[in-house]
Amino acid sequence: MTGVDPISGPAKTLQRARKDRFVLEFYLKATPGSLYDRLSTASGLSEWFCDDVDIHGDLFTFRWKGEGQTAQCLGRKHGEMIRFQWVEDDDEGSWFELRIRIDQMTNETCLIVTDHAWPGDIETSKALWDSQVHTLQRVLGA
Repeated sequence: MTGVDPISGPAKTLQRARKDRFVLEFYLKATPGSLYDRLSTASGLSEWFCDDVDIHGDLFTFRWKGEGQTAQCLGRKHGEMIRFQWVEDDDEGSWFELRIRIDQMTNETCLIVTDHAWPGDIETSKALWDSQVHTLQRVLGA
């Protein structure tokens, strides 16, 4: 036998569709410490990212208008970054990360957002992040 099924033909390897990664950078007038608090605590996230947050260990339940969505915190480095993965995501390899970087040339604080979206949804996802970070800028007083 040569690995050919007489009914369906040559064996095919099925690959799952994957979301595409994108990265956005936002310069903010904030100290890394105050920004990290807004990215990693329930009170900070509810100021700009969602209406409310419940945190139980590494599970963060974000609520918007009463509807909840849960993400697992995959990792964090205090003062620098936090990474989440939606629990009910169709693409197990996707996640979103909020990273703080200090620009070496200007000494400005930069928020780097890395996220994943289906190819047809990338521009909408970028616009959503832009809107959310605009709210964060207002909260920070920038």
